[in-house]
Amino acid sequence: MTVPDPQEQSATGDVAEGAAPQVGDGWNGHVTHLDTTTGKDHGQDDCPKCGSTEISHKAGTMALVCGFCRFEWVGSRLEDTHGLGEGIGELSGRTVASGAARIESEANLVTMKCQGCAAEVTVDTAHATQARCHWCRSILSLNDKLSNGAVPDGILPFSLSREQAIAKITEFVGDRKMLANPKFKADFSAEHVRPVYLPYMVVDGNLHARIHGVGEVQTRRYTVQHGKTSTTYYDANEFQVVRQFDLHADDLIVESSASKADFATQVSTNNIINAILPFDVKNMVAFNSNYMGDIQAEKRDMDIDDVSRATHVRFLTMARERIRPDFAGYDRGVRVTHEEMWVRGTRWASVYLPVWLYSYPERDDHGRLTVHYVAVNGRSGTTMGSVPISKGRLWAASLGWAVGAAVVCWPLSLIALVG
Repeated sequence: MTVPDPQEQSATGDVAEGAAPQVGDGWNGHVTHLDTTTGKDHGQDDCPKCGSTEISHKAGTMALVCGFCRFEWVGSRLEDTHGLGEGIGELSGRTVASGAARIESEANLVTMKCQGCAAEVTVDTAHATQARCHWCRSILSLNDKLSNGAVPDGILPFSLSREQAIAKITEFVGDRKMLANPKFKADFSAEHVRPVYLPYMVVDGNLHARIHGVGEVQTRRYTVQHGKTSTTYYDANEFQVVRQFDLHADDLIVESSASKADFATQVSTNNIINAILPFDVKNMVAFNSNYMGDIQAEKRDMDIDDVSRATHVRFLTMARERIRPDFAGYDRGVRVTHEEMWVRGTRWASVYLPVWLYSYPERDDHGRLTVHYVAVNGRSGTTMGSVPISKGRLWAASLGWAVGAAVVCWPLSLIALVG
């Protein structure tokens, strides 16, 4: 196998860049910028057949439809348009798509000139990426990338309908109602579910890993009697094990919203959203705000440097899983003593992924507020969430289970004594 270049930065153990922690993602400062801008003027994204800006996403499909001439078309796949599915093994340094560039400004208000009538319209990118001109009613869309993190490189449209999402959430909550807080059960209404596009990074990685350990192969197993007791022993041969290998990470999904990346649950359970991964990002299209319509999106607020450490921990986890089958011959297992990972190159793109959300605020006896979420993957329907629990019901159920176990075990013990 290829021996890693000694000039590369390395990641050791659970620290992504153990040899040089001040340098991000195995990176020597070299950045390649990948231009994913549309090349179109701000404020105009029209029907390719008639030029109308009355465009909407056709629910349940990947298609856009013109509201004037009814022409339908599918946006171009992001990987095909910009070659994001190719050349992972050749990545070196850091390749950054336009939408994943560093957030340079926190300004949310963007002024665009309407291409229909030349009026100037202001869009608050904290809440929307398109607006309608108040003079000629043309749709103005922020399809070119802005430096405030509002416009990503790609978007994965919803395929799961509102009715399907409501059914998923109702089923999820119904399976857990026995222990649920009575107020939650009384207040629950899946009709309050809402769609949202959440920001993520999609990362490719060209990696090299080296794992050291001690493996054991059992040679003999025997039992020694000690009066009325016995002890089983085994003999084994020990081997120093070293494995090094190349690893190509393709489309690793990384959280790029600080609130969702925070796994503390004292305030909310929004980290549950990460449990509905993965998404079929291979089907992602180049960003077009017409796929969003009236659906709100959360703006990215984390840069690559903010998420690189967590990304490398994920890379290392992938390396561990990759080598696991190679250790199968050591029937007593392998004790890993040292891990190294060289991040030769990475490629980053910013994307919007579709999620159906139901939220419920709960305030405890001390006045502390916790917001519970049930989330549904807008593509696959995978559902996960948090339901507020009644402590009284939980204690009663635990006591019931304990009593039931005792009732089952008591007759068996009595039979044993009588026998």
